[in-house]
Amino acid sequence: MPKPPLDRYIRFDELTSLLKAYADEHSDIVKLSSIGKSHEGRDIWCLTITDFSTGPDTDKPAFWCDGNIHASEVSATTAVTKIIDILCADRPELLKTHAFYLVPRLGPDGAEWALEDTPRIIRSSTRPYPFDEDDHEGLEQQDIDGDGRILSMRIKDSNGPWKILESNPRIMTKREPGETGGQYYRVLPEGLLHNWDGMQIRSHKRKEGLDMNRNFPNAWRMESEQHGAGPYPTSEPEIRTAVDFICSHPNICGGMAFHTFSGVLLRAPGRCPEDELPPEDVWVLKELGAKGTEMTGYPAISTFHDFKYHPKDSITGVFDDWMYENRGVHAWIVEIWSPQRQAGITDYKYIDWFRDHPIEDEEKMLAWNDSALGGRAYVEWAKFDHPQLGEVEIGGWDTHMAFRNPPVEFLEAEITPLAEWAIWLAGTVPCLADRELVCEDLGDSVRVRWMVQNTGYLPTNVTKLAEDKKIARGLVGEICLSGWSSDGAGSGSPDWLVSGSLREQAGQLTGWSHVPVSGFGWHTDETTDCHVFEWVVKKGGSYELTAWHERAGRVTRVVEV
Repeated sequence: MPKPPLDRYIRFDELTSLLKAYADEHSDIVKLSSIGKSHEGRDIWCLTITDFSTGPDTDKPAFWCDGNIHASEVSATTAVTKIIDILCADRPELLKTHAFYLVPRLGPDGAEWALEDTPRIIRSSTRPYPFDEDDHEGLEQQDIDGDGRILSMRIKDSNGPWKILESNPRIMTKREPGETGGQYYRVLPEGLLHNWDGMQIRSHKRKEGLDMNRNFPNAWRMESEQHGAGPYPTSEPEIRTAVDFICSHPNICGGMAFHTFSGVLLRAPGRCPEDELPPEDVWVLKELGAKGTEMTGYPAISTFHDFKYHPKDSITGVFDDWMYENRGVHAWIVEIWSPQRQAGITDYKYIDWFRDHPIEDEEKMLAWNDSALGGRAYVEWAKFDHPQLGEVEIGGWDTHMAFRNPPVEFLEAEITPLAEWAIWLAGTVPCLADRELVCEDLGDSVRVRWMVQNTGYLPTNVTKLAEDKKIARGLVGEICLSGWSSDGAGSGSPDWLVSGSLREQAGQLTGWSHVPVSGFGWHTDETTDCHVFEWVVKKGGSYELTAWHERAGRVTRVVEV
């Protein structure tokens, strides 16, 4: 039985073998396909998971999950493979009526760099952008002392902004405004300087400057406005692959993208205040998010209001906003792992914390490192003779080990609740069901009344925005006499159809997502989750009734009259 490794982060070839093993072992519910190629030509693997004995995936409501769009966020891949493992091992009843499209590694090239023996850390793709030449100057991060880690260097500098905390020498703290007369330091990443003039220091710019989670075609902005967004929307083959697949599968009713780190569940909107969204959609997002917090312990927050890198600048061109605004479905970005929360720091701002936090938080982080990690994530400062800078000290936090992804001993406990929440979310999408059939004898003909129902929590349109923008087509009902074909039938209705239409276009069906907490006597649960199709047909035939909704799925029934 295949199992995703939880004691390490796996490279592309091992991931490929794992996915093929799932498809071979569980061929009745798993199909593996390459939906595109990365910049370097690697397959972008997608697993379609459903019970194929109950119908094809495209006739069922579906949920999309991807991971590892950002190069070094490799635990995102493991989170998606955990969903695969749960669905294959437990084979939930959900697979009879629903489908999953699971892409464990949307950015395979950058992940390969991050998983090399000597990691090369970039944001997303290995494709050069915005220029294709190397930077000839600046400080490039490297392991210069040969210990296999890239830490920090501190250099004594009378005008440096840092000092050693007297009460705890392991902590570097900010120099106070106006403070003079002490021993101060300049802190730099461990590395070497290119073509250094012996005086000025700046960062070495990597030519791989793309951020593929800014390349989606929603409120996309140019490089001058948002770094890494690419030359145009979906310019990157990985993003174009995802967008093409999702757009060609209108049965996708929701999605989730796994990232690291912060330990939060991010929801739309990212580009604007949430009061610009239909209130009905905000209410649903908050309810779904509350369940996510209950299941995972992660806060569910608005990207625009609570997760900006700068308070005056929004994040645009991202997956969840595109899914909501262009596809009309709810989507989430899950930021795996919070070392701060592991250390007992609970009341903190996820981005702002790195700009400013109390010394007590530093002490909690060190205590957690000492007790939970055996001291592995923090390296004591040690003198080193730098070939360019002379005497420096190397040490501090090993962020690659402790921050960027969970240490492997924490991995399974961290990702399992997230995988279970994703599966729970998939169960909230609209789902069409055969509810009731009534046939009334009219002599030579029969009146057929067929009621179908949306059994999902969400309406068939999924979001109010999709209804307002008419993104989702309404319910469709069809009738056909067995053996009859409309090809070349000419004008008018067939002689077996006395009244009604061969194909009827209906509206959307509600779910129960907007039911109030309590009725207090004036609420009516109308049957707006149901629709009745009606036909009058001649006796003596076998009729196939079909109802379908591009998001909620397809149901059929055969009637002998």
